[in-house]
Amino acid sequence: MKIKSTLISEKVTSNSKEAFDLFASQRFGEKKGEKITYMLSEALYLLEDGKIEIFDSKNKLLTEEEVIRKFKKIDKKFKTKYIVFKDLRKKGYIVKTALKYGAEFRVYDKGIKIESGHSKWICFPISENQSLTWQEFSAKNRVAHSTKKNLLIAIVDEEEDISYFEIKWIKP
Repeated sequence: MKIKSTLISEKVTSNSKEAFDLFASQRFGEKKGEKITYMLSEALYLLEDGKIEIFDSKNKLLTEEEVIRKFKKIDKKFKTKYIVFKDLRKKGYIVKTALKYGAEFRVYDKGIKIESGHSKWICFPISENQSLTWQEFSAKNRVAHSTKKNLLIAIVDEEEDISYFEIKWIKP
């Protein structure tokens, strides 16, 4: 049975038993009170996988194309972020939001229990035609270091291939 969810404003949420079951088994979404809230990338991933249905605030079922159009309106960099999210999830990593860290995603190493462990990386997906100044790079690296995580820069090219660069602080 598919999870019934609703897109209201910029959030996709569900209070269905199936949403809570999927959260418990595969860590999709975040538990917030009586609801599971999904990142836009999670919602599209689950939609493509046939695990979720997304309705608008008027209870109209949205097509995949409508969902993508709405998500791109909400977030101009959605496509790049989604490509990275999808790649990491398919590789077995758990990917969560990292907005409180000033990053896009927290990425947990394979097999780790989120409740008992910390994410290994904070990830910044960027398009290959997007520039990054040394000051921006340094700021991202400082955020990663101050949160005791490694910095993961994911560069998405025109063919949607991704190059990952992991940056760690070392003591000489």
